Amino acid sequence: MNDAASALPNQAPPAFTGRRLLYIGTGALGVMFMPMWLHWLRSSYPDVELRTVITRSATRFVTPTTLSVFGGKQPELDVWSDEPETSAPHVELAHWADTVIVHPATFHFTSRLALGAADTPAMLALQCAQVPVALAPALPPGAITSPAWQQHARALAERPNVTVVRPHPGMSMTTGKPGAMTAAPLTEVIPALEELRARLATANGTEATGHARDAGQARATQAPDCTGETDRTGCADRAEATRA
Repeated sequence: MNDAASALPNQAPPAFTGRRLLYIGTGALGVMFMPMWLHWLRSSYPDVELRTVITRSATRFVTPTTLSVFGGKQPELDVWSDEPETSAPHVELAHWADTVIVHPATFHFTSRLALGAADTPAMLALQCAQVPVALAPALPPGAITSPAWQQHARALAERPNVTVVRPHPGMSMTTGKPGAMTAAPLTEVIPALEELRARLATANGTEATGHARDAGQARATQAPDCTGETDRTGCADRAEATRA
C-alpha cells in the first residue's frame, strides 16, 4: 500500500460545496489513515459538518478513540443497536448528509452496496440516499479484473448519484509484490464528487424544466371555464381555438 501522507497537497485543497459530510470507513488496511484525513478535512473545510461511521471490521485497524480525537466527536459504529431507539438511524443518516464518502471501500462493502444489501444502518442509508456518494475502493491483488468486481462496478455506474473513484496501484502487504489497489486520496475523491454534484444539478434542472413545460402545455390545452359567461358563443369559440 502507498503512504497516504504523500497524497496531502501543499497547495490549497480542492473546492468542496457540501455542508454535511458523512465519512464512512470500512475494514481495509488503509482505514488506518482515516484520522489523518479527518484532520485534513477539518483543517481544509472548517465550515463543513462532519460525521464519521466505521464498520466493525474497520476497528481492527483504527480505534474509535483515535477517530474521536481527530474527528472532534465519537464515530458511529455501523451496527444495529441492541437497545431500544427512538429514531431510525438509517433514516437520520440519509436525511442528514448532503454528501457521502466511503474511504476506503472494501470489495465486500462495495459488493453489498451494488447488490442492494441493507443489513446495517449505513448500508441502508446509502441505498436510500439521493445525495452524491463517492466510493474509493481498496482491493486485493487480482480483484479489479475479476468478473465479480466488474459486474458490481457496472451496477454502481448505473446509479446516477454514485461515483466509484478508480484506485491506485499499490503493494500487497501479504505478498510484498505489486498487485493490490489502494484507495484514491481524498484530494482526488472530492473533485470527483463535485463533478457528480454538477451532473446531478444539471439533470435535476433539466427534469424540473421538463415538468414545468409539460404542466404549462397541459394548462394551455385545458378548455376555458364558461361558468358565468353571458356570451356562450364567444366562450365556445375560445374552446374550439384551444383544441385546435
